[in-house]
Amino acid sequence: MPFDFQTFFTMFRLAFRDRMSPRRRTVVIALLFLIPLFATVNAVCMLLDRVLFPGFRRVEPRAPIFIIGHARSGTTLMHRLMTADRRMSWFMTYEMLVPSIVQRRIIRALGAWDRSRGGAMEKRIAAWEDRTFAKGRQMHPMSLTGPEEDEFVLASACMSGVWVTVFPYMRELDYLYYTDEMSPRRRRRILAFYRQCVQRQLYLNGADRTHCSKNPTFAGKLESLIETFPDARFVVMNRNPYETIPSLLKMMERNWKASDCDRDRMSDSLARLGRQSFHTYRYPYEVLARHPEVAHAIVDYRDLVANPRSTVGRVYAELGLEMTAEFDEALTLEEQRSRSHRAEHVYSLREFGLSRDEIRDELADLFDRFGWDDDTAAGDGEPGGGEPGDGRSDDRQEKKHGSM
Repeated sequence: MPFDFQTFFTMFRLAFRDRMSPRRRTVVIALLFLIPLFATVNAVCMLLDRVLFPGFRRVEPRAPIFIIGHARSGTTLMHRLMTADRRMSWFMTYEMLVPSIVQRRIIRALGAWDRSRGGAMEKRIAAWEDRTFAKGRQMHPMSLTGPEEDEFVLASACMSGVWVTVFPYMRELDYLYYTDEMSPRRRRRILAFYRQCVQRQLYLNGADRTHCSKNPTFAGKLESLIETFPDARFVVMNRNPYETIPSLLKMMERNWKASDCDRDRMSDSLARLGRQSFHTYRYPYEVLARHPEVAHAIVDYRDLVANPRSTVGRVYAELGLEMTAEFDEALTLEEQRSRSHRAEHVYSLREFGLSRDEIRDELADLFDRFGWDDDTAAGDGEPGGGEPGDGRSDDRQEKKHGSM
């Protein structure tokens, strides 16, 4: 298992240089010791995989699917709908913390033993999740056994931009998002490790399954993903940036405030993250234009909210996937679920000093393509920012586009 020492030392050099409150110091010191500990344990266990489960290296990830798009654009909903198909394989959150087959086999065995005795341990873990993730779930579904972004599997190796959710060092660490701009050797090292993690997951879940991933940050890895998985397929989600950008910034601001981060660094990182958002919207189209042979589907968030079942059906057709009767039935149930548990949140562009005109100018071609100019209330303090089916959906969008 590789480890990016440059990123590790950069994070903590900056962290200890900043003024810290007692709470912030506790977080930093804990991570300083926990990250190397996790990395060491994971490395030993992944080495054991090669001895105990050598067959995983012969698993070929066939035509994996990557759901990409700006954060808050519907990637979570699309992923949940598609993974209702039993032919799909994906990572649970806890599995990305323990990436080896050895570790997962042990945890799965313990889980089976606990369930056979009434599930006391499972109930305690669920109660801990409810206490720990209560605030975070207002903006993003969080559970150790729920699906999460594959980017997290790279975190313990310090190869992931996930760490900017803890450290507001976008100025120094944003290169972790721009993977395609790294040296060939460095990006191939990252993607080789990621591919091995996917192989292990398929070895456990079934080598005949299709790996299905949702990762907003993978927008900066498209060329590398195509190089690593030549038969990869992509689903590109699109939602009005007046809604998605302030929603992402609000989520990051809350993370940093919760850890008592330096306010100046927070402001600088929020500004840089806003500019990075333009790349997240544009770059997938640039890469796919260079690779017309790559199968992909373009999805408008409003279509997914209004007609989840038919939208997923179209995506399947464009990706060359068969819609089985079993999946169609599961999708019908998921469609009903996606329209329940509605809640609203308000995020404003003005709160972050963002200009509608600047965003419109930067993404003019996409505004014309998707007709976002018609969403006149977006980003001005009107409801928006969540994803349906996760307790944060946008009722206004469904009512407005319910006839689509």
